[in-house]
Amino acid sequence: MRKKRVRMLMLLIIFVMTISACGQTAQQTLDKPTIKIGYLPITHAGPLYLDAHVHGGQFEDYQIEMVKFNSWPDLMDALNTGRIDGASVLIQLAMKAEEKGIDLKAVALGHKDGNVLISSKEIHSTQELKGKTFAIPHKFSTHNQLLYETLKKDGLTYDDVNIVEMPPAEMPAGLAGGQISGYVVAEPFGALAVKLDKGHVLHHSDEIWPDSYCCVLVLRNDFIQNNQQAIQEMVSQYVKSGKLANQKGEELFASFDQFMKMEKEVLDLSLEWISFDGLRIEQAEYEKLRDLVIEMELMENPPVYEEFVDNTFIDKAV
Repeated sequence: MRKKRVRMLMLLIIFVMTISACGQTAQQTLDKPTIKIGYLPITHAGPLYLDAHVHGGQFEDYQIEMVKFNSWPDLMDALNTGRIDGASVLIQLAMKAEEKGIDLKAVALGHKDGNVLISSKEIHSTQELKGKTFAIPHKFSTHNQLLYETLKKDGLTYDDVNIVEMPPAEMPAGLAGGQISGYVVAEPFGALAVKLDKGHVLHHSDEIWPDSYCCVLVLRNDFIQNNQQAIQEMVSQYVKSGKLANQKGEELFASFDQFMKMEKEVLDLSLEWISFDGLRIEQAEYEKLRDLVIEMELMENPPVYEEFVDNTFIDKAV
């Protein structure tokens, strides 16, 4: 009888210790914020994919949750209404939201370069685009600005081309089917047309506008203010992930496989065109982009650098 009571007592002690440990774990999870980041399945979000892939997205001061969207408007609606905390997004879309009063901060670039103007194989010069239909993902995009700059550089006007907005994933099929004569969009959809032998590269972005900014990592400012330590760790990890992504090794491909489905040979070509290193948003480059936004009459009062860009965290990243 005594042995039975001792055994029962030991089981009770083990049970209490287990419940206590579970309680501590639960409290630790509650104390560690989950950062919900919206994304479209594109190559340009490579550092974020690595963040979420490494350690399953679990870090000392935060955990990251990637939230997939199929269109920029859907992503921006979630960001603007606070259903997600941040996003990998076209910088012009984030600037437009800031202009409309949504308090966002751009804390890092997503990448550098890596955009291409794709055309049908029958077109070999910008001048041959006159009168043709050309697709962009959104009017608030670097892709739209790259097209504008290309046409201006080669003696055409924006009105010389029939410009349409089209979801990125539909562009290669649109080109193959003859609905459009070309497009400019985030990767890997340019590389996909080349690998499918349905189009070719008419221009690389670095020929038109070297180091042009495209996708950026933005966060809601209210989330930043309430989670300073977590955001610092996240941005520091993001910088490390950018350097790792720039090596374009197997870990990057494993993270791509987790968050987007694309053949490795397409990704190989796409990654030849893109850089993930040096992700600080510099004022001179931002001002070039802002000036072009105004020239194209895309916004009346796009945010100035000091209002929109927060380099506090990336400058402290080690």
